[in-house]
Amino acid sequence: MTSQERGLPIGGALARLQPDFPDLSISKIRFLEGQGLVTPSRTGSGYRTFTEEDVARLRFALTAQRDRFWPLRVIREALEAMDRGLEPPDPATPARATVPEPAADGNLPAPADLRPHRGLRLTREEVRDAAEVDEQTFAALVSFGLLRPGPDGYFDEQALAIARAAGELTAYGIEARHLRPFRLAADREIGLVQQALGARRGPSRDEEATEVLHHCLALHAALVRAGLSED
Repeated sequence: MTSQERGLPIGGALARLQPDFPDLSISKIRFLEGQGLVTPSRTGSGYRTFTEEDVARLRFALTAQRDRFWPLRVIREALEAMDRGLEPPDPATPARATVPEPAADGNLPAPADLRPHRGLRLTREEVRDAAEVDEQTFAALVSFGLLRPGPDGYFDEQALAIARAAGELTAYGIEARHLRPFRLAADREIGLVQQALGARRGPSRDEEATEVLHHCLALHAALVRAGLSED
């Protein structure tokens, strides 16, 4: 086990910080500990041991004091916010931690992926075979409005994606009739997008439509995840 894995004694923490804070002393580190800004662990003999995180917290507090003259209360609030997962505030800016940007959801289509594609035209049999669903399931998907052919009678790649997803769900005992709420929810979301865009026309409308739809899907996914997490 290395010394870093074991933790640093208070003198080691001081040696790490003193090049940037020449006036720092062991008594100052103990004072900051007493103010609740850092909580080093203790050995069986009662000696303090500081982790890399402890040293980073001390560095943040000392920088905020020296460069921004933050009072201890403000520093403590900033550190508490960081402990809750917020992004640390920059000591050169007002003392406010920020909520981190959420990680991109790889399962959520990007706006560009939601733009209509008009290149693929598939027959009923082609969709059924590519999605690996039987005729009964395919007919039910059409009957419940989940699959809709175009005016020319052909299906596009979105229909293929729907058929494939529905086919995968059958393995869990979910039948086409159970999927009707998805169609209703999708129609409501489409109506909401149309309402948001109003009477606008042209290429910019298509761009905005995909953006609004992307946010609708993000909201839907977040609500479902939140509901499942309550189980």
